[in-house]
Amino acid sequence: MPILDTVNIPELPNHYHGKVRENYDLPDDNRIIIATDRLSAFDTILTSIPYKGQILTQIARHWFDQTSDICPNHVVSYPDPNVVIGKRLEILPVEIVVRGYLAGSTSTSILTRYKAGQREMYGITLPDGLKPHQKLPEPIITPTSKAFDGGHDEPLSPAEILFEGLLSEMQWQTLSDYAFKLFARGQEMAAKRGLILVDTKYEFGVDENGTIILADEIHTPDSSRYWIAETYQNSFDNNKVPRSFDKDFVRNWVSQRCDPYKDPIPEIPANLVRDTSAVYIKAYEAITGDVFDAAAVDQHIHARVRRNLEPYFTV
Repeated sequence: MPILDTVNIPELPNHYHGKVRENYDLPDDNRIIIATDRLSAFDTILTSIPYKGQILTQIARHWFDQTSDICPNHVVSYPDPNVVIGKRLEILPVEIVVRGYLAGSTSTSILTRYKAGQREMYGITLPDGLKPHQKLPEPIITPTSKAFDGGHDEPLSPAEILFEGLLSEMQWQTLSDYAFKLFARGQEMAAKRGLILVDTKYEFGVDENGTIILADEIHTPDSSRYWIAETYQNSFDNNKVPRSFDKDFVRNWVSQRCDPYKDPIPEIPANLVRDTSAVYIKAYEAITGDVFDAAAVDQHIHARVRRNLEPYFTV
């Protein structure tokens, strides 16, 4: 199974090594973003999942194409299945999370906080009597601080965002409007594919003119929670989590065998890697409606990426 776990193209300028992406800043204020197959969790790279980088790039491409009438996005071109050329932006310090259901397991999720007795959070008051995984009366935005350099995201309210000067009032209103419209489009299109878009996060930046532009990725299974619609009602009635694209096999396997923040990470079994890859393929096909032809993927991905990026070589 072909894997792109490292990228080394010295002919490209201004390299920045991310956890799962390799970035090169071009002289024309654009950025080459190469999605590798690396899987990051617990502040480390656990393994690489075949096709992951290509699948996430192409799912994001599907959604960028389907939402370009709502707001501008950073996409300039796609020279390779694993690569997007994007407009280089100043990323805004607030991450926008839109939620349509009472769900989640992290410390910033509304379900975790609701179970702990909180009703006021993120500048919003939720009603009493909601059950886990229940649809909210209407979608809400739960913004968090955008943690750079390995920090942790912290919950914010709109009042805090404005008071701390993270965004101007006009920027906040624009981001909110874009986010709700993007989410509505996502839910509408997902429903036609037999899916529920439960929640998602958006990242925005500004260009040299101050224009707010959608960046990073959109509605991928890594940035969004999808449930299989036909499983929802029965699961909800029986207090179970609706079936989703469970890609956390590797994370769960590791956490069951060690403290991943303190102990050495055991070697990830090959069958676990294959199973996770199959989930990404299934997610791609369910979300886009297209068939993923694994046999057509070049076995030498690095050589293909390098070949397709030759027009951007500077040395």
